[in-house]
Amino acid sequence: MKVWVDFTASAHPLVFRPLVELLEEQGNEVEITARDYAQTLQLIAAHGMTATVIGHHGGRSALGKARQMRSRLKSLRAWAAPRQFDIALAHGSHELTMTAHRLGIPSSTTFDYEWAWLQHQLGCRAATRVVVPDAIPPERLARYHATPPKLQQYPGLKEEYYLSDFEPDPSVLEAFGIEPGRVLVVLRPPPDVSLYHRHSNPLFPQTLEHLGNRDDVHAFVIPRTEEQRDFVRDLSLPSVIVPEEAVDAQSLIALADVVVSAGGTMNREAAALGVPVYTTYGGRLGGVDEELIRAGRLRPLTDPRALELHKREAHDDARVRRDPQLMLDLLLSALPQGELA
Repeated sequence: MKVWVDFTASAHPLVFRPLVELLEEQGNEVEITARDYAQTLQLIAAHGMTATVIGHHGGRSALGKARQMRSRLKSLRAWAAPRQFDIALAHGSHELTMTAHRLGIPSSTTFDYEWAWLQHQLGCRAATRVVVPDAIPPERLARYHATPPKLQQYPGLKEEYYLSDFEPDPSVLEAFGIEPGRVLVVLRPPPDVSLYHRHSNPLFPQTLEHLGNRDDVHAFVIPRTEEQRDFVRDLSLPSVIVPEEAVDAQSLIALADVVVSAGGTMNREAAALGVPVYTTYGGRLGGVDEELIRAGRLRPLTDPRALELHKREAHDDARVRRDPQLMLDLLLSALPQGELA
């Protein structure tokens, strides 16, 4: 079976790494395309995968995004048409599902935030299957023409699947000179270039300022873009660490005492790994975050002074591990019955 996978953001290589491994172990041929955005290409390489780079991010403006989407759709069609794929898979790449639909290829898309209206209007309508966590109420997805059997839901967090075989690497702490006696806070800025995060949230810079001058803390910032990296570096806060390139963020999260993030994936990685985590997200909460908050696994932060800063004891029993084969089976259910290899 020939499988096409498309990555358009930094989280996508993480989600699909175990799925690609399973596909290849089961004798399938997998080809990957990727958009040049944030740390996507670095993370593809870091996880032992290779990809054909097609397109880049369209920037902040709706016009720039539309132009780049049109250009990328044309390039993806030209690339995929002669390859005769049996199925196409993605995490939220509406460009993959739209291209696959145009070429008559069955496709599955997965995501875990339901309020990205335009992205899902395009991507879900074109997809054969839409695979999401069961924490998202199905009625919220009906507006995207995603209802059963097109809609398939899985238990838990996607991070509990792709982190199922993960063990942290303690050497990442030594590489950045992180002192074991100081509280390690890992921070992720808001996704300012995303259409669904339209208003700048002052809480993240306030939190950075609060932590950056404390001598009992290491504030490790994992930026999304070079612009964010430059902004944080220019603050010259003594307790802040900003890496120059993509890092082993999952090990940092697993070894952290606290995680503070304005985006979803890092919040949920922390929850899956049993690490205390706060969200500074300024947009509308999705069903997954609502469920995590109800369960006490994610805490909304409205004032940096409310952060509980202390060393924690690691307990593996706080982790939840799930079999990625379950997610892969749901994605492959887009194949016509009887064609699964």
